[in-house]
Amino acid sequence: MRSSRVAARATPRGRTLVVQSVEGAVAVITGAGSGIGRATALTLARRGGAVVVSDIDHARAAGVAAEIEALGGRAVPARCDVASDEDVAALADTAQSAFGRVDIVMSNVGVIAKGLPLEIPIDAWSSIIDINLLGTVRVVREFLPSLLGQGSGHVVTTGSTAGLFPYAFDRLPYTATKAAVVAFTESLALYLRPRGIGVTCFCPAGVITNIVEQIREYGPSTPVQTPQLPLITADVAGELVVQGIVEDRLLVLTGAEAAEMVERHALDREGFLRSQIDYLEGP
Repeated sequence: MRSSRVAARATPRGRTLVVQSVEGAVAVITGAGSGIGRATALTLARRGGAVVVSDIDHARAAGVAAEIEALGGRAVPARCDVASDEDVAALADTAQSAFGRVDIVMSNVGVIAKGLPLEIPIDAWSSIIDINLLGTVRVVREFLPSLLGQGSGHVVTTGSTAGLFPYAFDRLPYTATKAAVVAFTESLALYLRPRGIGVTCFCPAGVITNIVEQIREYGPSTPVQTPQLPLITADVAGELVVQGIVEDRLLVLTGAEAAEMVERHALDREGFLRSQIDYLEGP
Protein backbone atom coordinates (compact mmCIF):
# COMPACT_ATOMS: atom_id res chain seq x y z
CA MET A 1 0.00 0.00 0.00
CA ARG A 2 1.15 3.53 -0.68
CA SER A 3 1.74 5.42 2.55
CA SER A 4 1.43 8.84 0.93
CA ARG A 5 -2.31 8.72 0.32
CA VAL A 6 -5.50 7.04 1.38
CA ALA A 7 -5.19 3.55 -0.06
CA ALA A 8 -7.09 0.42 0.78
CA ARG A 9 -7.10 -3.29 0.10
CA ALA A 10 -9.83 -5.84 0.55
CA THR A 11 -9.45 -8.47 3.24
CA PRO A 12 -10.73 -12.03 2.78
CA ARG A 13 -13.85 -11.03 4.69
CA GLY A 14 -14.48 -8.13 2.34
CA ARG A 15 -13.45 -5.49 4.87
CA THR A 16 -11.14 -2.74 3.69
CA LEU A 17 -8.04 -1.74 5.59
CA VAL A 18 -6.99 1.89 5.14
CA VAL A 19 -3.54 3.29 5.80
CA GLN A 20 -3.34 5.40 8.91
CA SER A 21 -2.54 8.66 7.14
CA VAL A 22 -4.07 11.06 4.65
CA GLU A 23 -0.74 12.68 3.85
CA GLY A 24 -0.47 13.16 0.11
CA ALA A 25 -4.13 12.32 -0.50
CA VAL A 26 -6.22 14.43 -2.86
CA ALA A 27 -9.69 15.28 -1.53
CA VAL A 28 -12.71 16.80 -3.21
CA ILE A 29 -15.23 18.33 -0.82
CA THR A 30 -18.55 19.91 -1.76
CA GLY A 31 -20.07 22.53 0.50
CA ALA A 32 -16.53 23.35 1.64
CA GLY A 33 -16.93 27.11 1.68
CA SER A 34 -18.07 27.12 5.31
CA GLY A 35 -19.02 24.99 8.31
CA ILE A 36 -18.21 21.30 8.39
CA GLY A 37 -16.91 21.23 4.83
CA ARG A 38 -14.46 24.06 5.48
CA ALA A 39 -13.30 22.50 8.75
CA THR A 40 -12.75 19.12 7.08
CA ALA A 41 -10.80 20.73 4.24
CA LEU A 42 -8.53 22.55 6.69
CA THR A 43 -8.01 19.42 8.78
CA LEU A 44 -7.03 17.39 5.73
CA ALA A 45 -4.67 20.14 4.61
CA ARG A 46 -3.00 20.30 8.02
CA ARG A 47 -2.39 16.55 7.74
CA GLY A 48 -0.73 16.91 4.37
CA GLY A 49 -3.63 16.43 1.99
CA ALA A 50 -4.46 18.48 -1.09
CA VAL A 51 -8.03 19.74 -1.41
CA VAL A 52 -10.39 20.78 -4.17
CA VAL A 53 -12.58 23.20 -2.24
CA SER A 54 -15.98 23.40 -3.90
CA ASP A 55 -19.05 25.36 -2.97
CA ILE A 56 -22.03 26.94 -4.69
CA ASP A 57 -20.53 30.26 -3.50
CA HIS A 58 -17.24 30.53 -5.40
CA ALA A 59 -16.00 33.43 -3.28
CA ARG A 60 -16.28 31.31 -0.14
CA ALA A 61 -14.55 28.38 -1.82
CA ALA A 62 -11.73 30.68 -2.91
CA GLY A 63 -11.43 32.03 0.62
CA VAL A 64 -11.00 28.56 2.11
CA ALA A 65 -8.49 27.60 -0.60
CA ALA A 66 -6.52 30.73 0.29
CA GLU A 67 -6.58 29.74 3.97
CA ILE A 68 -5.13 26.35 3.07
CA GLU A 69 -2.42 27.88 0.92
CA ALA A 70 -1.55 30.27 3.75
CA LEU A 71 -0.94 27.17 5.91
CA GLY A 72 1.49 25.91 3.28
CA GLY A 73 -0.99 23.43 1.83
CA ARG A 74 -2.28 22.80 -1.67
CA ALA A 75 -5.81 23.71 -2.70
CA VAL A 76 -7.87 24.89 -5.65
CA PRO A 77 -11.35 26.42 -5.46
CA ALA A 78 -14.28 25.44 -7.65
CA ARG A 79 -17.87 26.55 -7.90
CA CYS A 80 -20.25 23.60 -7.85
CA ASP A 81 -24.01 23.39 -7.57
CA VAL A 82 -24.65 19.75 -6.67
CA ALA A 83 -28.11 20.02 -8.24
CA SER A 84 -26.39 20.39 -11.63
CA ASP A 85 -25.02 17.38 -13.50
CA GLU A 86 -22.78 19.70 -15.51
CA ASP A 87 -21.31 21.37 -12.43
CA VAL A 88 -20.49 18.04 -10.80
CA ALA A 89 -18.84 16.76 -14.00
CA ALA A 90 -16.83 19.99 -14.23
CA LEU A 91 -15.74 19.51 -10.59
CA ALA A 92 -14.27 16.12 -11.46
CA ASP A 93 -12.43 17.67 -14.41
CA THR A 94 -11.03 20.40 -12.15
CA ALA A 95 -9.71 17.82 -9.69
CA GLN A 96 -8.04 15.79 -12.42
CA SER A 97 -6.53 18.88 -14.05
CA ALA A 98 -5.19 20.24 -10.76
CA PHE A 99 -3.91 17.09 -9.09
CA GLY A 100 -4.19 14.19 -11.54
CA ARG A 101 -6.23 11.94 -9.28
CA VAL A 102 -8.77 11.86 -6.44
CA ASP A 103 -8.47 9.78 -3.27
CA ILE A 104 -11.20 11.19 -1.00
CA VAL A 105 -14.63 12.39 -2.09
CA MET A 106 -16.85 14.10 0.47
CA SER A 107 -20.40 14.98 -0.47
CA ASN A 108 -21.27 17.59 2.12
CA VAL A 109 -24.59 19.30 1.54
CA GLY A 110 -27.63 20.13 3.61
CA VAL A 111 -30.44 22.61 3.08
CA ILE A 112 -33.58 22.84 5.18
CA ALA A 113 -37.20 23.68 4.43
CA LYS A 114 -38.71 24.59 7.78
CA GLY A 115 -42.39 24.64 8.65
CA LEU A 116 -45.27 22.58 9.95
CA PRO A 117 -45.91 19.42 7.90
CA LEU A 118 -48.81 20.88 5.91
CA GLU A 119 -47.07 24.21 5.31
CA ILE A 120 -44.13 22.93 3.25
CA PRO A 121 -45.14 22.80 -0.44
CA ILE A 122 -44.31 19.98 -2.83
CA ASP A 123 -41.92 22.14 -4.84
CA ALA A 124 -39.88 22.71 -1.66
CA TRP A 125 -39.83 18.95 -1.10
CA SER A 126 -38.61 18.45 -4.68
CA SER A 127 -35.85 21.02 -4.25
CA ILE A 128 -34.58 19.54 -0.98
CA ILE A 129 -34.58 16.04 -2.45
CA ASP A 130 -32.68 17.28 -5.51
CA ILE A 131 -30.01 18.97 -3.41
CA ASN A 132 -29.60 16.82 -0.30
CA LEU A 133 -30.21 13.36 -1.73
CA LEU A 134 -29.70 13.51 -5.48
CA GLY A 135 -26.82 15.95 -5.00
CA THR A 136 -25.07 13.26 -2.96
CA VAL A 137 -25.87 10.66 -5.60
CA ARG A 138 -24.51 12.88 -8.38
CA VAL A 139 -21.21 13.48 -6.59
CA VAL A 140 -20.68 9.82 -5.70
CA ARG A 141 -21.59 8.58 -9.19
CA GLU A 142 -19.26 11.06 -10.85
CA PHE A 143 -16.19 10.07 -8.85
CA LEU A 144 -16.78 6.33 -8.43
CA PRO A 145 -15.32 5.27 -11.79
CA SER A 146 -11.89 6.72 -10.97
CA LEU A 147 -11.93 5.32 -7.42
CA LEU A 148 -12.92 1.87 -8.67
CA GLY A 149 -10.31 2.09 -11.40
CA GLN A 150 -7.50 2.72 -8.92
CA GLY A 151 -8.94 0.26 -6.38
CA SER A 152 -8.48 2.66 -3.48
CA GLY A 153 -9.89 5.77 -1.87
CA HIS A 154 -12.65 6.86 0.44
CA VAL A 155 -16.20 8.16 0.05
CA VAL A 156 -17.74 10.37 2.74
CA THR A 157 -21.37 11.43 2.83
CA THR A 158 -22.99 13.87 5.23
CA GLY A 159 -26.11 12.52 6.86
CA SER A 160 -27.54 13.74 10.15
CA THR A 161 -28.82 12.43 13.43
CA ALA A 162 -32.16 13.66 12.06
CA GLY A 163 -31.95 10.64 9.76
CA LEU A 164 -31.19 8.23 12.61
CA PHE A 165 -33.86 9.04 15.19
CA PRO A 166 -36.81 11.47 15.42
CA TYR A 167 -36.46 14.72 17.33
CA ALA A 168 -38.28 17.28 15.17
CA PHE A 169 -41.30 17.58 12.89
CA ASP A 170 -40.50 21.05 11.55
CA ARG A 171 -38.10 19.93 8.78
CA LEU A 172 -39.56 16.78 7.29
CA PRO A 173 -37.88 17.06 3.85
CA TYR A 174 -34.46 17.42 5.51
CA THR A 175 -35.15 14.48 7.80
CA ALA A 176 -36.35 12.26 4.96
CA THR A 177 -33.38 13.05 2.72
CA LYS A 178 -30.83 12.56 5.49
CA ALA A 179 -32.36 9.18 6.39
CA ALA A 180 -32.08 8.29 2.70
CA VAL A 181 -28.41 9.38 2.64
CA VAL A 182 -27.67 7.11 5.61
CA ALA A 183 -29.33 4.11 3.94
CA PHE A 184 -27.70 4.91 0.60
CA THR A 185 -24.26 5.06 2.21
CA GLU A 186 -24.60 1.85 4.20
CA SER A 187 -25.77 -0.12 1.17
CA LEU A 188 -23.09 1.46 -1.03
CA ALA A 189 -20.49 0.21 1.46
CA LEU A 190 -21.59 -3.36 0.68
CA TYR A 191 -20.29 -2.81 -2.85
CA LEU A 192 -17.31 -0.54 -2.28
CA ARG A 193 -15.54 -1.99 0.74
CA PRO A 194 -14.78 -5.35 -0.89
CA ARG A 195 -13.33 -3.35 -3.79
CA GLY A 196 -10.84 -1.48 -1.64
CA ILE A 197 -12.78 1.76 -1.11
CA GLY A 198 -13.62 3.01 2.37
CA VAL A 199 -17.04 4.45 3.13
CA THR A 200 -18.09 6.82 5.92
CA CYS A 201 -21.36 8.55 6.73
CA PHE A 202 -20.93 11.55 9.02
CA CYS A 203 -24.08 12.18 11.04
CA PRO A 204 -23.69 15.45 12.93
CA ALA A 205 -25.91 16.87 15.63
CA GLY A 206 -25.55 20.19 17.35
CA VAL A 207 -22.67 21.52 15.25
CA ILE A 208 -22.18 25.27 15.25
CA THR A 209 -22.31 26.23 11.55
CA ASN A 210 -24.03 28.73 9.29
CA ILE A 211 -26.65 26.22 8.12
CA VAL A 212 -29.31 28.69 9.26
CA GLU A 213 -28.47 30.63 6.09
CA GLN A 214 -29.87 27.69 4.12
CA ILE A 215 -33.19 27.51 5.95
CA ARG A 216 -36.28 28.33 3.91
CA GLU A 217 -39.25 28.93 6.20
CA TYR A 218 -42.86 28.26 5.25
CA GLY A 219 -45.96 29.25 7.15
CA PRO A 220 -45.96 30.90 10.59
CA SER A 221 -42.61 31.21 12.31
CA THR A 222 -42.01 28.59 15.01
CA PRO A 223 -39.11 27.88 17.37
CA VAL A 224 -36.43 25.63 15.86
CA GLN A 225 -36.65 22.10 17.23
CA THR A 226 -33.23 20.72 18.14
CA PRO A 227 -31.96 17.40 19.53
CA GLN A 228 -31.18 17.06 23.23
CA LEU A 229 -27.46 16.96 22.51
CA PRO A 230 -24.49 19.20 23.32
CA LEU A 231 -23.08 21.60 20.73
CA ILE A 232 -19.65 21.16 19.19
CA THR A 233 -17.68 23.46 16.91
CA ALA A 234 -17.24 22.89 13.20
CA ASP A 235 -13.50 22.47 13.80
CA VAL A 236 -14.17 19.52 16.10
CA ALA A 237 -16.56 18.08 13.52
CA GLY A 238 -13.87 18.32 10.84
CA GLU A 239 -11.44 16.40 13.03
CA LEU A 240 -14.07 13.70 13.58
CA VAL A 241 -14.64 13.34 9.84
CA VAL A 242 -10.94 12.93 9.07
CA GLN A 243 -10.47 10.48 11.93
CA GLY A 244 -13.40 8.51 10.55
CA ILE A 245 -11.65 8.35 7.18
CA VAL A 246 -8.39 7.21 8.74
CA GLU A 247 -10.15 4.52 10.79
CA ASP A 248 -12.54 3.58 7.95
CA ARG A 249 -15.55 3.97 10.21
CA LEU A 250 -18.94 3.51 8.59
CA LEU A 251 -20.86 5.84 10.92
CA VAL A 252 -19.34 8.86 12.63
CA LEU A 253 -21.36 10.66 15.29
CA THR A 254 -20.53 13.85 17.16
CA GLY A 255 -20.60 12.47 20.68
CA ALA A 256 -21.36 9.61 23.02
CA GLU A 257 -24.75 11.13 23.79
CA ALA A 258 -25.79 10.78 20.14
CA ALA A 259 -24.65 7.15 20.11
CA GLU A 260 -26.72 6.49 23.23
CA MET A 261 -29.81 7.99 21.60
CA VAL A 262 -29.29 5.86 18.48
CA GLU A 263 -29.14 2.79 20.69
CA ARG A 264 -32.23 3.77 22.68
CA HIS A 265 -34.16 4.35 19.49
CA ALA A 266 -33.12 0.99 18.04
CA LEU A 267 -34.06 -0.92 21.18
CA ASP A 268 -37.47 0.69 21.78
CA ARG A 269 -38.84 2.85 18.99
CA GLU A 270 -42.25 3.28 20.63
CA GLY A 271 -40.74 4.28 23.95
CA PHE A 272 -38.27 6.62 22.26
CA LEU A 273 -41.06 8.30 20.30
CA ARG A 274 -43.11 8.83 23.46
CA SER A 275 -40.12 10.42 25.18
CA GLN A 276 -39.56 12.77 22.24
CA ILE A 277 -43.23 13.78 22.16
CA ASP A 278 -43.04 14.55 25.88
CA TYR A 279 -39.92 16.63 25.26
CA LEU A 280 -41.50 18.62 22.42
CA GLU A 281 -44.87 19.10 24.14
CA GLY A 282 -43.23 20.18 27.38
CA PRO A 283 -44.65 20.02 30.89
